[in-house]
Amino acid sequence: MPSYIRHTLLLCLYFIPAWNVIAEIYVYTDTDGHVHLTDRPPHDGFRKITSREWMHKPMQSLDTGNFIRNRKKYSGLVDRAARRYRVDEFLLDALITAESAYDPTAVSRAGAVGLMQLMPGTAERYGISDRYNPEANVYAGTRYLRDLLLQFDNTELALAAYNAGENNVIRYGHKIPPFKETQKYVKKVMYYWNQYRSAL
Repeated sequence: MPSYIRHTLLLCLYFIPAWNVIAEIYVYTDTDGHVHLTDRPPHDGFRKITSREWMHKPMQSLDTGNFIRNRKKYSGLVDRAARRYRVDEFLLDALITAESAYDPTAVSRAGAVGLMQLMPGTAERYGISDRYNPEANVYAGTRYLRDLLLQFDNTELALAAYNAGENNVIRYGHKIPPFKETQKYVKKVMYYWNQYRSAL
């Protein structure tokens, strides 16, 4: 079984995309208590859930549709970016999972775009004109993550800065800012990172 599939199937994911435009999601709990998530219910046992419910519900299995296809499609790009900028490939993988669930067309309510959810200012900072271009998006996002890791010398603080901006991390005494979204985001990426590393 390819590693990208094995990693996905072994994850006990809090599958919480960081963008706000999502498809209709359906959930089903089987007789063994496993929770299945999909946007294309194969039978009437699935029920539609709200985005709020989805954001707070632990998922024990993940529909292997678009997520797994896109994760496979962009695995080479992620690996190249990680090697070029000397960022842990599993951390980068985890961040993209949390940011966009590997949807290159994802757009947040705040205007972040693409696989790594680049804001206009970040794209301009790293010389990117087309945030929807997956390669440009991932390379710029990886450079930004690398710079944050160097700046804070701490993975959790770097992730907090990626989500809330480095100025907020500095403002709050080089600690994770007291923003619920940022605190959840850091925990989420760290969770994915640990799962990806342990699924080798």
